[in-house]
Amino acid sequence: MSDFLAAAVQLTSTSQPEKNFSAAEEQIELAARRGAEIIGLPENFAFMGDDEERLRLSSSLADQCSRFLITMARRYQVALLGGGYPVPVGDGQRTLNRAELFGQDGQLLARYDKIHLFDVDLPEGNTYRESSTIVPGKDAPPVVDVPGLCRVGLSICYDVRFPELYRHLIENGAELLMIPAAFTAFTGKDHWQVLLQARAIENTAYVLAPAQTGLHYERRHSHGHGMVIDPWGTVLADAGVIQGAAIAPIDTSHVARIREQMPCLKHRKPILF
Repeated sequence: MSDFLAAAVQLTSTSQPEKNFSAAEEQIELAARRGAEIIGLPENFAFMGDDEERLRLSSSLADQCSRFLITMARRYQVALLGGGYPVPVGDGQRTLNRAELFGQDGQLLARYDKIHLFDVDLPEGNTYRESSTIVPGKDAPPVVDVPGLCRVGLSICYDVRFPELYRHLIENGAELLMIPAAFTAFTGKDHWQVLLQARAIENTAYVLAPAQTGLHYERRHSHGHGMVIDPWGTVLADAGVIQGAAIAPIDTSHVARIREQMPCLKHRKPILF
């Protein structure tokens, strides 16, 4: 059982990777100075721009992201999640959207390629077609022990709308659900916090949700409100709408207590139709 601080970093990433890396390191350093031992970066932390430029940069950006995450984890002695970055698949037209979790020594603990892709026409006029340039991951989302801290389950953004994914993570022992995102401003205002709290409550687990915020380019605007939520659904920290971090304690003994008080996971029944 462990009690430690976790940080959900919030950024306004742009199409300039070096500036994004600098902004991310600034927030990692600040969170580490405050005592955070697990730090999550949001989806698209290294690049938020148009698809054509993302594809052009993806080969070099994938290597840059891995090196950056390893360096930051070692430099600040934290477990660090890179919440999603493009990795080319070799056809010159598409990428994976990959999250990686590194330990304090810079060793890769877990890797996840986003399964659910955001193909949506929103009422405010924006259309999103992630599947046109992103290949969905084929492997189940992982659950991994972060040494000395807790068991962590990985997911990315749009996954939060698919509760069966989080049942898989819980069945494999997750105590902390990491949900890095670049949630749109239009959907975020109505759904972001509700969905995060639902995933925490129904799975009696902590949720760490790093987020993008603000205007990135043209009409691409993210909701913000990176959060840490406890297994009862209480929002412990909210980063608001500016760059920064939501930082709060994670207490695995609290997970155990809530699961004893509200043993929903034990009460599940097979549904036969």
